[in-house]
Amino acid sequence: MKAAPLLLSVLLLFSCQVKSGSSTRMDEEAIIAQFVMQIQNDLHDDNIGGAVSISIIKGNEILVSGAFGTQDNLTKAPADTNTIFRIGSITKSFTGYLLMIHYQEGILNLDDPVELYLPEIKNLKGYPDSSKITFRHLASHTSGLTRESGYREANFGQLAEWEEKVIKSIPETSFRSAPGERFGYSNIGYAILGLAISRAAKKPYMELVNEKILQPLKMKNTYFMIPEEKTNALAQGMGGGPLAELDFDLPHREHEGRGYRVPNGSIYSTSADLSKFMMANLGYSDLLTNDNLQLMHKTQTPTDRHRSNYGVGFELYSDLELATIGHAGSTPGYSAYFLFEKNTQYGVVIMRNYNWGNTNFDLRANALLRALGRLSNK
Repeated sequence: MKAAPLLLSVLLLFSCQVKSGSSTRMDEEAIIAQFVMQIQNDLHDDNIGGAVSISIIKGNEILVSGAFGTQDNLTKAPADTNTIFRIGSITKSFTGYLLMIHYQEGILNLDDPVELYLPEIKNLKGYPDSSKITFRHLASHTSGLTRESGYREANFGQLAEWEEKVIKSIPETSFRSAPGERFGYSNIGYAILGLAISRAAKKPYMELVNEKILQPLKMKNTYFMIPEEKTNALAQGMGGGPLAELDFDLPHREHEGRGYRVPNGSIYSTSADLSKFMMANLGYSDLLTNDNLQLMHKTQTPTDRHRSNYGVGFELYSDLELATIGHAGSTPGYSAYFLFEKNTQYGVVIMRNYNWGNTNFDLRANALLRALGRLSNK
């Protein structure tokens, strides 16, 4: 079946590629075309010379992968499918996935006290004797730890210094609730988690991510540090807000390192590469068994909210017609969103090199998956 004219015109105009198969339907194409046009219109209306990259999948097939706008505000270099962005807290999903791989390999148990591998955790302010922090607690944001450490230098420093920053941050980190009591998003908790996994596996965290996830999935444009030969493909980060002057300096400085924020927010990638990780989470790889994927995507938080919870490295949402799994990400100068629906097998990745704009990633992505999901239920 040929692609719908509307979809073809939109995607060709903005250098997107469409893969059509016998199962592709005109209504599916029309929904996708409308989504692409909306994102493009948002970028145009934001009018700051930025770039957006998107990828839409179904199962193990990429339906749309492309980019539009300019990846450099000064040179006006156009963005394309190889343009690299920071993914922010979507990094936590990689850390959660890495945890599950080591659980599957028998290296650790999810309910092991983290102090078995990282005894420095006992230096937390008010560390409890009765209820120990476990890997599950850290991975599901139920450790009770504050969102950030009180250590003033925690957020800055070279990439190679991140473990030292974590250790120095621990004595300056306190609790806001008892371990396992309730959900409380914690960046420092995920930094501790990454270091604890590394200690248990007896290998550096970044090396583990590369060996256990990036290489097997052939994610060749995903990094913790941009190689010299790839610097021209990096989208220039633009911080600041709609009423403030654009900030190019902080995003640029953070390419050298983000302090302890390695397991919780330091990965760079492309929308196409993130699609490969999404497909792995849908079961299209041999890295995790279906049982362990289900465990990772199962609610781990004791909450009354029912519709909105957290698993192992993933935000979970469900209602009468939608059950999504994903994560948002934001660092100075970059925003990203990663969302898929297991039942319909649709998923979407959105990446941008600025922090504010007309595109509400959450609303746009959920609306797209909801509309596509209704097709599957006809």
